[in-house]
Amino acid sequence: MNFLQNHIESIIFCATDPVKPDEIRQCMSEMFEAEIPLDDILNAVDGLLSKYDDEIYPFQILQIGGGYQFMTKPAYQSSLGIFLKQKSKKRLSTSALETMAIVAYKQPITKAQIEQIRGVNCDYAMQKLLEKELVEIQGKSDGVGRPILYGTSQKFLEYFGINNIKDLPSPKDFTSEVNEIGEVNDPEYNALASQAIAEISGEEIIEDIPAEEIPEEEPREEDLPEDTTQNEQTENE
Repeated sequence: MNFLQNHIESIIFCATDPVKPDEIRQCMSEMFEAEIPLDDILNAVDGLLSKYDDEIYPFQILQIGGGYQFMTKPAYQSSLGIFLKQKSKKRLSTSALETMAIVAYKQPITKAQIEQIRGVNCDYAMQKLLEKELVEIQGKSDGVGRPILYGTSQKFLEYFGINNIKDLPSPKDFTSEVNEIGEVNDPEYNALASQAIAEISGEEIIEDIPAEEIPEEEPREEDLPEDTTQNEQTENE
């Protein structure tokens, strides 16, 4: 069993995405030229899960996205957070984060429905979420014009470390003063998450955080502020 376990461990280690048990079974069956029972694969994976539970390892194997993947343990979140922050300064904007939350909890949903909830245009936010592959097209609605339906992607599950969309926190999880999800203790992030969940669930928003709005069009000439310098010069003359 250890021989099989070592092969499975190497597959999970080198995989860039969560590896499903059936994928492991097919690989092992082809390598050994014999049918490997799925129970043997699962037993071997259980052994690996127990192995990396030991605190001597800074990483572990987690079941996410319907498969298994090596992930660092929460105790090393701070150092990794600093490393990733130094490596990439880019993060989701306020509007993208709100839009993604709406898609996650209301999917499948059309862009018009998202804009109705947020009250602003979301073309730019949706474009960024699609580019980052956190949101994907899931078909077309039966409504007038058959608008496109959007939902979360497999990458969304992997990014947030959950195995199923049902693992998302419920709105009541955001009522406490400190957000316990992911052990994040950032007041700005916590308030933003609370607002996004409140908007989705229809609950009263306690604190109003301005959302990043993408301008619909360029300002008209009559809307631009007057040139005070020119006015003063005219008066002096």
